[in-house]
Amino acid sequence: MNTLSTQSIPNWLNKVPQVTLGFWIIKIMSTTVGETGADYLAVNAGLGKAATGSAMAALLAIALFAQLRSRRYVPWIYWLTVVLVSVVGTQITDVLTDGLGVSLYLSTTVFAAGLAGIFALWYQSERTLSIQTIFTRRRELFYWAAVLCTFALGTAAGDLATEALGLGFQLGVIVFGVLIALTVLAFYWRANTVLTFWIAYILTRPLGAALGDLLSQAKTYGGLGLGAMLTSVIFLVVIIGLVAIAQRNANQAAMTATAR
Repeated sequence: MNTLSTQSIPNWLNKVPQVTLGFWIIKIMSTTVGETGADYLAVNAGLGKAATGSAMAALLAIALFAQLRSRRYVPWIYWLTVVLVSVVGTQITDVLTDGLGVSLYLSTTVFAAGLAGIFALWYQSERTLSIQTIFTRRRELFYWAAVLCTFALGTAAGDLATEALGLGFQLGVIVFGVLIALTVLAFYWRANTVLTFWIAYILTRPLGAALGDLLSQAKTYGGLGLGAMLTSVIFLVVIIGLVAIAQRNANQAAMTATAR
């Protein structure tokens, strides 16, 4: 195992962005796009779930390859991978629920157990689950496996809450928003930093899914009726703008580090 300490690793070598307000905004919007984008391609665009799933899985493989090949954090590659992971994670849960008839209670339990298993193997191998030390290929593979599982888990848990338990889209947004707010308070009350990060990371998925459904679904189903396409476009435009700013900052940081 690599014995380098966190302090000895320059920020620009880390393959994952710093956790800032911008990080969370893009993350939530990415999860929303994952929900509405998958629905639009499979239903509105008429591609069907099988074709959409195959295409998105192929694009994810390409993006993940580029992410793993890069030697530093490249915002546009990283966030493209996150958006595609969001879409694929949504489709995994949809295939299990709609295609195979797997109960949301069971899929939520299985994904939670799978994520716990990934974390256990990750910690056993690296002795840390911090995303501030993703500077080796092995840690990055653990990270992306965990991210994919959190999206699948978040989708299943979100559908379980809003559909099976009958919370609905509006109440779902409120409930998951409150849970995230409590996690933030726990962080400021000096709870474990890594634990609170991953709890918030998981909760942003059902929050984003509930928000996407609230905006895109027809009013007769409890939504605002914007439609999957318009909702996806609006959020993608905002994501692109924020990622462009992050890319500019990352380029400047890399140039500064190289100059030293």
